[in-house]
Amino acid sequence: MNALTLRETAAERYPAFLARLAELVEVDCGSRQVAGLRKVASRFAGYAADAGLDVNLVPIVDETAVPLGDAVVARLPGRGTRRILLAAHLDTVFPPGTAAARPLTVDGASGRAYGPGVCDDKGGLLAGLAAIETLVRRGDDGFGELVLVATPDEEIGSIGSRTLLAGLAAKADAILCLECARDNGDLVSARKGVADVEIDLHGRAAHAGIEPERGANAALAAAHLTVALQSLDGVNVGILRAGTRPNVVADHARLVVDVRAAEPAAYQAALAHIARLAGEPAVDGVTATVRIVAPTPPWAGGPGTAALLRAAEDVGRQLGLTVTHAATGGCADANLLAAAGVPVLDGLGPVGGGDHGPGEWLDLTSVVPRVALLAGLITRIS
Repeated sequence: MNALTLRETAAERYPAFLARLAELVEVDCGSRQVAGLRKVASRFAGYAADAGLDVNLVPIVDETAVPLGDAVVARLPGRGTRRILLAAHLDTVFPPGTAAARPLTVDGASGRAYGPGVCDDKGGLLAGLAAIETLVRRGDDGFGELVLVATPDEEIGSIGSRTLLAGLAAKADAILCLECARDNGDLVSARKGVADVEIDLHGRAAHAGIEPERGANAALAAAHLTVALQSLDGVNVGILRAGTRPNVVADHARLVVDVRAAEPAAYQAALAHIARLAGEPAVDGVTATVRIVAPTPPWAGGPGTAALLRAAEDVGRQLGLTVTHAATGGCADANLLAAAGVPVLDGLGPVGGGDHGPGEWLDLTSVVPRVALLAGLITRIS
């Protein structure tokens, strides 16, 4: 690998990267904003087709067959044997109107770009394509096939894309995830498992002043359950609602609980503890129903990830980059993809931060070196 010419070729892709970033960030594409998501999918599919990839749009729906948008699956064959999957996402967390209120802006002094989704995950998505374009321009085709997938529902747990992702992962030899690097430049080598648990407590209404004994207070049961759940490691009761009026014994309460754990055993134990506590309400006459939403198991790294990290570190040294890594508490599609047992490494987009907030940023000075790193890593894996 010639590090100098690799950087030079990656630098040639920077103007297109920045122009495309502006075009994608100007579209409202929060999860379930189907029109906007289809628009960014179509634009990105066009970029990939122009680069010579074979592109398909795959309709994605939720469990009730409601459309979520389209996934982009772009393929590039090579002359080698190893299939490498690059994974990113199209959706953001922002409501309609955000793109018009906060279009892409660039601070020349800091070298940072700002805008909704600029880091999570438009920067990573476009860096993945730029890396492929870099390889094409250099004639580096030692891979068997490069597959780039961009899904429309990652921010809501990939509820409709899981089958697609599992199928692509099962056929891959290595998986490179394009969430952006942490704000200090770290790649991501492990992610906690996450689940939302919805608990509905069903009580019995009664007049609170005349005959409260005829009721079964779901609000009181929810209060007891909240205290019990908060004593569990990695569990947070984020939403608690109950009752209709102050003079009525509450006949319903609802909790939504966030569960996070770094190890599979702890993850399963937390879910089991929640189910047990919910099944034993502290108030007579109250019953519970429990629903686990988009459970995403932990990705704990492992030998395959360690091997990819060593390769990334070696490529980084040749490029003059110090490659570091860290585990993170947030989950992503890397968790789901790792379930196939294929080596996974994440955080391979440019450096960024402030995800999900009004100050979300992308370090534009990191784009060229990170695109070069990704392209070099693909070559090394091949």
